[in-house]
Amino acid sequence: MTPVPDYRPQFPTGTKPAIGILGCGAIAQTAHLPAYQKYDLDLAGVWSRTPATTEGITDRFPSVRRVYATPEELLEDPDVGIVDLATPAADRLVWLKAAVTAGKHVLAQKPLTTDLEALAPILADAAERGVLIAVNQNARWAPAWRLATLLVEDGAIGEVVGVTHLHDKPLPPIVGTPFDDLPHMLITDYLMHWIDITRCWLGGKSLAWVQATDARLPGQPAAAKNQWSASIQVACADGAQALLRVVGDVKTRKPSCPFWIHGTAGTLRGSVLGGSDRLELERDDVVTQYALDGEWFVDGFAGAMGELMCAIAEDRQPFNSAAHNVASLALMLAARTSADDPAGARQPLSLRL
Repeated sequence: MTPVPDYRPQFPTGTKPAIGILGCGAIAQTAHLPAYQKYDLDLAGVWSRTPATTEGITDRFPSVRRVYATPEELLEDPDVGIVDLATPAADRLVWLKAAVTAGKHVLAQKPLTTDLEALAPILADAAERGVLIAVNQNARWAPAWRLATLLVEDGAIGEVVGVTHLHDKPLPPIVGTPFDDLPHMLITDYLMHWIDITRCWLGGKSLAWVQATDARLPGQPAAAKNQWSASIQVACADGAQALLRVVGDVKTRKPSCPFWIHGTAGTLRGSVLGGSDRLELERDDVVTQYALDGEWFVDGFAGAMGELMCAIAEDRQPFNSAAHNVASLALMLAARTSADDPAGARQPLSLRL
């Protein structure tokens, strides 16, 4: 039997860089910190723009050594080897530039930016300083998606001809959050993980066009300012296609996010989230089901950080580098442009994945 690729989070041997979390809000405390504590990573400290959010944090997370009074204090701390940048998207590039200037490696929250032109000089400066920037596309290390990625790279299904995602679960809490004020929120933020993993599975192909729509739904409460339904269709120059579909706030007792990756030699079928994690490979009339260890939350967050740490130790670019993520961002921005068009027109692309 062919050995199963190791899809679990990987870390370098020996001493690992200490982490400083810049922006220690809800996602940092519900996912980042539990992940780092689970894998026994060194937490130099945290900072939050709202001091009340970090009150008692060293009691809840004993691995956190200190709470910084200012972001500058965190950036100037020689103990901090990696800045985990989890500030709101609006000022993310400001803090990314500050961290790079301070000579710190960075793991930045997604979506990294919607301004690729402003990102370019920061990436150039990071390269000049020998600083690595990774993007926290933690879903790349959701067990089912990570194993699927490794199997696709190993040629388990031949050449990819189609990718399909269905969001068959309730939406996360959105009403009354900053997501209310983000145009095309599903396309530009929530679906960024699905856009990014699809980009990984279509790696090496050239995109031809993308088309996206979003809409309010019957029964959607008036207080919900953003659309609750969205679809994104992607076409490659060689005929391969992908479809991402969020049908809305699904009512179900069995939430899941099923996906299919069809290839010239086989098919991968699986699901993530909601306790639905699974993956199977069908090839040559044989179906192989994989027993998965871990979950997207929180192992995916550990995987994203672990890849950056391994890249630092091995003096290479991480798989989730900002440069690699640019294609995912370009695809997302083209989808947003399509959704902004009243006719939902296809956006032609000349983009190598």
